[in-house]
Amino acid sequence: MNPAATPNPPDPGGASHQPHIMTSGERAEYERLRRHAAIRHRRVRRAGSSVLLLLALLLAPLAVVAAWVQDTVSDTDRYVETVAPLASEPPVQEVVINRLTDRVVANVDVKAVTDSLTKTLQDAGAPPRVVAGAESLEGPLRNAVRTVVDRTVTRVITSDAFQQVWEGANRRSHAAVVNMLTGDRDGAVRAEGDSVQLDIGAIVEEVRERLVDAGFDKAAAIPDTDRTVTLFQTEELGQAQDTMRLLDILGTWLPVLTVVLAALAVWADPAHRVMLMITATGVGVMMVVLLVVLAVVRRVYLDSVPPTALPTDAAAAIYDTFVRFLRDSTRTLLVVSVITALIAYLYGPGRPARAVRKAAVRGTTAAGQGLRRSGARTGAAGRWLADHRAWITGGVIAAGALALVLWNHPTIGAVALILGIALAVLIVVAVLAGAADPSAGHEDRAAAP
Repeated sequence: MNPAATPNPPDPGGASHQPHIMTSGERAEYERLRRHAAIRHRRVRRAGSSVLLLLALLLAPLAVVAAWVQDTVSDTDRYVETVAPLASEPPVQEVVINRLTDRVVANVDVKAVTDSLTKTLQDAGAPPRVVAGAESLEGPLRNAVRTVVDRTVTRVITSDAFQQVWEGANRRSHAAVVNMLTGDRDGAVRAEGDSVQLDIGAIVEEVRERLVDAGFDKAAAIPDTDRTVTLFQTEELGQAQDTMRLLDILGTWLPVLTVVLAALAVWADPAHRVMLMITATGVGVMMVVLLVVLAVVRRVYLDSVPPTALPTDAAAAIYDTFVRFLRDSTRTLLVVSVITALIAYLYGPGRPARAVRKAAVRGTTAAGQGLRRSGARTGAAGRWLADHRAWITGGVIAAGALALVLWNHPTIGAVALILGIALAVLIVVAVLAGAADPSAGHEDRAAAP
């Protein structure tokens, strides 16, 4: 008996294995449920992306300030680079010159000199007019002493030696910044009550030695106390110290957290490009807000410093010098945000974006065709570049972003340099791709086994 001819046993399940054919009503309900689930899924993703974006934007200014504080406190070279220009600021030099001159002149007892001269003349039997003239020498002699002392102090303060002493003292006492933030009383910069004071003891030593060498023996009596210049004076110093302490602790991880939140916001949103453009724009707006806050804080600081404690121009020079790197970082991030938003827009479907892309393609294609007509053909390499244009573009953008991240304290100039190099590479790749023979790729594929 042929087994192949054996009839199949009857299916006990009957029609249970037959596929179910949906009716038109069932298919309509199915499509409606699918659309509803897709819409709900997109809404959940957008809501989560919006929350992440809000957190990233709120943390962005704090991250910039925290990174600046942590960098200035932990890096000795960066700290010295921050405070070094103060020694060459004319308003600050004027304050130091006046303070030191007043203290030196105060320690020169001019009245004792005139009294001694008067007594000597009286003992020698000098005429009364001569004795009276000696008594009136106190004012001119004091002015002469002040003129000589002021000239000597000015020569020291405006010399390169003062700059070297200033930088050396700050480098050796870099822990002074930490002392100011933590409220410790040791170091060159320290907190005293509601004011932050700068100890200029090393500078006083230099001036005192110069004056003694110049013949002013009385300068050796300059006291070792009261050698401070008030830099900041505010009732909110304690709160500022607590804030700075927190920013110092978060200085390393807060920027990383902000970048991660922004990246997750872009990834979670269904429209990645649009969310990237929104994120970049939001970060740029927050950087503008930070610049405005710095300007407001500057005005508040200048108003809080009494002119008797520190002249306004000197206080402005001190504030601008201390926060200049923070301003530079904020402006750099603002430029990066604008460039990122512009790139995201140029990849979109807008009419200006399409026009720019078409113009770029037309220009690079024309340049490539010109090279091909002149005999400079790129062959298979050009075809490979043309076939992988999207991957190459993404790689160049990623390399530029990585270079910017790894750049030590990037500036606007560094951003412009990296952007220029990236654009140049993309243009060269597009031109080389346009110089390839269009038929080369087909011939290669036909010759392949």
